[in-house]
Amino acid sequence: MKLHELNNHPGSTKRRKIVGRGPGSGRGKTSGRGEKGQKARSGASIPVYFEGGQNPLYKRIPRRGFSNKRFETKYAVINVEDFNKFEDGTVITPELLKETGLVKKSLSGIKVLGNGELKKKITVKANVFTNTAINKIESIGGKAEVI
Repeated sequence: MKLHELNNHPGSTKRRKIVGRGPGSGRGKTSGRGEKGQKARSGASIPVYFEGGQNPLYKRIPRRGFSNKRFETKYAVINVEDFNKFEDGTVITPELLKETGLVKKSLSGIKVLGNGELKKKITVKANVFTNTAINKIESIGGKAEVI
């Protein structure tokens, strides 16, 4: 076999679509672009957001103000009554809460709320406490430590 004897497999290559060649080709005159209009012209490339000269949506919607929503701190919230599952003298940390499944995601930290009644004397380590939560934990003799 020599280089000049090599051929492509039949059907592996396709002929390029030739447009604008006389009446017999079936692709003459407008070359498959339809009649007139912006898309029929040569060099026409219209962006997706173009609305035919109408004021586009991105210009119609007001751009106002500034929002800190992206930068807000979100805490995983837990109530004081949920700590009754643990025994007396337990040191409750964010890692322990994750292991037991009381908190799914720790997010920016853990916030302890004062809902419910606490019956166990425990030490709680969290990022934020409400005043009622601190009062309930310390009234029994436990500790509320801010990490």
